[in-house]
Amino acid sequence: MRVIVTGATSFIGRAVTKELLAGGHHVFAVVRPDSPGRGRLERTGAEAGEKTGEETGEETGNKAGKEAGKEAGKEGGRLTVLPFALKDIGKLDACPELVHCPVLKSRSDSKTKADLWLHLGWEGAGSANRQDPHVQARNIGYALDSLHTAARLGCSRFLFCGSQAEYGIVDGIMGEEILCHPVSEYGKDKLEVCRRAGEDAKALGIDYIHARIFSVYGPGDHPWSLVSTCLNTFLKGGRMELGACTQQWNFLHVRDAARALTGLLLAKVPAGVYNVAGEDTRTLKSFVEQMHRLCGEKGTCEYGKRPPNAEGVVSLVPDIRKLKEAAGFAQEISFEDGIREMIGIYKENCL
Repeated sequence: MRVIVTGATSFIGRAVTKELLAGGHHVFAVVRPDSPGRGRLERTGAEAGEKTGEETGEETGNKAGKEAGKEAGKEGGRLTVLPFALKDIGKLDACPELVHCPVLKSRSDSKTKADLWLHLGWEGAGSANRQDPHVQARNIGYALDSLHTAARLGCSRFLFCGSQAEYGIVDGIMGEEILCHPVSEYGKDKLEVCRRAGEDAKALGIDYIHARIFSVYGPGDHPWSLVSTCLNTFLKGGRMELGACTQQWNFLHVRDAARALTGLLLAKVPAGVYNVAGEDTRTLKSFVEQMHRLCGEKGTCEYGKRPPNAEGVVSLVPDIRKLKEAAGFAQEISFEDGIREMIGIYKENCL
């Protein structure tokens, strides 16, 4: 299938792109023209707007791209990078790489140029901008423009990546059917996309899947994330200062998250909201102490030293029964295995 992925250079976006390539799909990865992560995608076998040398037999002059092309070829997938800013996403259907793309033989509609759209693109996802109403509000327009562009391209399904921040402060289990009371502007605008895109999708005749993603970790995560910071500090024998960490928490490895998202995108699941999270929920302190043990108990950790963030003390107790039943999802990577993997990579590259 032809799948358009926005935010393809993000932490989760890279994992999703690899998962789709492994499944033999043609991924059109939408990235900002000035994105520092564009090179990473090119090293996985893509050149901006062109086939790889391995796919066409042409000389590209890009050794890394050719080698990655071999790897992608083995997997059966194909990657085309589309340098496009989110503010211009409504013009994507005029992009030459899609205009000149052959009509899909699997579809009777002569205008169909793509099957599916997975929207990860979101400006200001970092903690520094989560409360900025101007930064966050722009993303609503980008998401709706993407949905309408997907419909014009003939996509049958649009998956938007929402967030657990849409729920707000919840005392108990977070099921998809509960009322949401987001605290941050980030959570409020993700929820607004859910409402408006769901309505628009019905009028456009396209299935709308809204994935509420919880706490994802793994290789390639931001260096300022809790997991990355803990591992970096502990392995260097440093000291971590944290909040009380008594709230419930849930972690999901990025490759499991990618499998869950692609499962929702590719399977014929009913339109609607789906939680994307792991099966291991316990206190955040338990996760921190497990990381400390796996780091050889190097360094120290002090609790109750940091105030809550702008969203307050959030407990994550996700209900993922809907995801498991609809997409057949099951967590494959335990937290211990995921942390051991990250420690190995860190020691190889940083110590």
